[in-house]
Amino acid sequence: MEYEGRICRAPGERASYNLPVTVGCSYNHCKFCGLFKDLTYREIPLEKIEEELRRVKDLGGDPKVVYLGDGNAFHLKAEQLVTILNMVHSYFPGCQEIRMDSTVPDILAKTDEELKTLAELGVKRLYIGVETALPDVLKFMNKCHTLPMAYEAIERIHKAGIDYAAHVMSGVAGEGRGIENAEALAAFVNETKPVLVVNFDMFPSHMEEDMAAGRFVPAELKESLAECRRFIELAAVEGVEYDSSFGFPPDRVWGTLPKDREKMIAAIERMKKTL
Repeated sequence: MEYEGRICRAPGERASYNLPVTVGCSYNHCKFCGLFKDLTYREIPLEKIEEELRRVKDLGGDPKVVYLGDGNAFHLKAEQLVTILNMVHSYFPGCQEIRMDSTVPDILAKTDEELKTLAELGVKRLYIGVETALPDVLKFMNKCHTLPMAYEAIERIHKAGIDYAAHVMSGVAGEGRGIENAEALAAFVNETKPVLVVNFDMFPSHMEEDMAAGRFVPAELKESLAECRRFIELAAVEGVEYDSSFGFPPDRVWGTLPKDREKMIAAIERMKKTL
């Protein structure tokens, strides 16, 4: 299958088999995101998906973890996902886990019974673009959910037996609000208990109008690092993995909390000394 657009998935999925089932993002209106602006969302026909599965199987492939792309594959209706999941297991009998990205509304659109069925068919992890736990920032960034919606969606997938990984953003609240955002996010994470937190530093290249009008002032890297440190200090979920990149692979802060807390804080302090 010829891949359309650009691959966007968490670093931890680098060893997973990436199976495209949609192109682009069904929402595609977050202010800060330009990953899919040039794409029109569409669903890949089942025959194309099966053709790709057959190709990989014929090459000897039998991955243990399959990641369904693109931007938010969980937007597909439950019956469509059931068909795809059954195909995956038919071609890859060794598959133990299926993961994908989801928006909060994608989850809320499915019934509890549908979520349970999808979990039974191998959906074990959803990546959710939480970004921030500050209600006004969610609204300003034109996210597709509110904070109460996020709490509800995560509670429902947990009841169904599905874990979640949180995509968050340092700097998303703008200059002067980094610590506030870190503390709100830590409180959210401590309550919702993700298995993984992936932190991307804010890259506001698609917010020129807001910056020109003074509606958004980007945080400097030093503030983003302080925000990252404060979150790590407060995150209290036992065994949660944390991965954060500040533009370049050497500037990566990663580990498992709480055991690697001091190691990660030391990495942040080393970065700050280079500024």
